[in-house]
Amino acid sequence: MNKSTVLIIDDEASIQKLLQIILESHDFKVIQATSGLEGLKLAASYLPDVILLDVGLPDISGHEVLAQLKDWFSKSVIMLSVQNSENDIVAALDNGATDYLTKPFRTGELIARIRA
Repeated sequence: MNKSTVLIIDDEASIQKLLQIILESHDFKVIQATSGLEGLKLAASYLPDVILLDVGLPDISGHEVLAQLKDWFSKSVIMLSVQNSENDIVAALDNGATDYLTKPFRTGELIARIRA
């Protein structure tokens, strides 16, 4: 059986490593990008099953990445952010995010949301 592929777009090395360990231990294939533009290129090249997208990126915001993805990417995009205001969450969901998790997040909850 083929592994589901998850693209992580996050500029924090510690978060990337944590997510990689968690996801690989649950039998996901992991691809990683540290900027929005790199993430868009990898999404187009690999067409992952799920994208974990940080809101705060060094080049363009996660919201801008989401806006560009929604034109052609039909699979799940889960936003990750330290921003937890209702306005931030609603804006991301209204703009096409499948889900929104605030950092720090619980491992089991993350895996369940990816599976959903």
